[in-house]
Amino acid sequence: APPRASNGSREGAAGTWLRTQLAPGEVITAQSGAFERDPQESSTTDEELSRAGSPGSRGGGSSTTPDYGEKRLPQALIIGVKKGGTRALLEAIRAHPDVRAVGTEPHFFDRNYEKGLEWYRNVMPKTLDGQITMEKTPSYFVTNEAPRRIHSMAKDTKLIVVVRNPVTRAISDYTQTLSKKPEIPTFEVLAFKNRTLGLIDASWSAIRIGIYALHLENWLQYFPLSQILFVSGERLITDPAGEMAKVQDFLGLKRIVTEKHFYFNKTKGFPCLKKPEDSSAPRCLGKSKGRTHPKIDPDVIHRLRKFYKPFNVMFYQMTGQDFQWEQEESDK
Repeated sequence: APPRASNGSREGAAGTWLRTQLAPGEVITAQSGAFERDPQESSTTDEELSRAGSPGSRGGGSSTTPDYGEKRLPQALIIGVKKGGTRALLEAIRAHPDVRAVGTEPHFFDRNYEKGLEWYRNVMPKTLDGQITMEKTPSYFVTNEAPRRIHSMAKDTKLIVVVRNPVTRAISDYTQTLSKKPEIPTFEVLAFKNRTLGLIDASWSAIRIGIYALHLENWLQYFPLSQILFVSGERLITDPAGEMAKVQDFLGLKRIVTEKHFYFNKTKGFPCLKKPEDSSAPRCLGKSKGRTHPKIDPDVIHRLRKFYKPFNVMFYQMTGQDFQWEQEESDK
């Protein structure tokens, strides 16, 4: 079993454990450059961001919100994880009248930090006293500098992380890349450093993002666990109202987003969002969601599960939550 995580050391238990999983002489730590964004990810432009924060845009909780109030720095952030369910969470929380959120990903704490806090504030929608300003940028969770930068903005910032079984998350990540770059190698080729030895390539971002314990250690240097909410990406689909109750409680909001806001799209297998009082069409996740995953060699899946298991166990210990990813796999 892996060592229990400790918040004291800079590398920590997950980093130490990871070293034992890698080829001799290979060093990867949380400070590694492996977090650099994949080339296929395009950065949000200033124009898109200024539109996101402008009146009448969908930058806030409602497109009809009048242009008053003031722009404030966010009090809560959805910091991860990529392909975990962050868009679904953002759409659901924006149905709450006391939440206003940026529709696009500002990438302030990873790509745009040099633009300064005033630029960041200006991207935000206007809010009234008592409303919460939010944004989501899933790459923050794996950005080494993000915890320190967010802490220096406001040490009481509330952080939300949507996590999902790292094996299915990795396949979903690969599937998204494949849809943009059909010429890339197969998942099986990218997942291994050495297929014969069964050595997983932990530096490939699709795999590395799912080593949640490793990334979380970095955040716990700056934020107490009580300021971080972990949302189950699986339960966000099977029981969206239940997960949203936890999110609203965490943010100190009344439980206004409830089961009345959701219905299930049987075709795609995703819940859709509908404001109970609104006669307009419900908002379902876009056509890019629920892509069919390519068929992956079962042996590769087995090896990946084995690779992730100790990190998952460590993550459960660190968070005090059992996401039951192993149980989910044994049910299949």
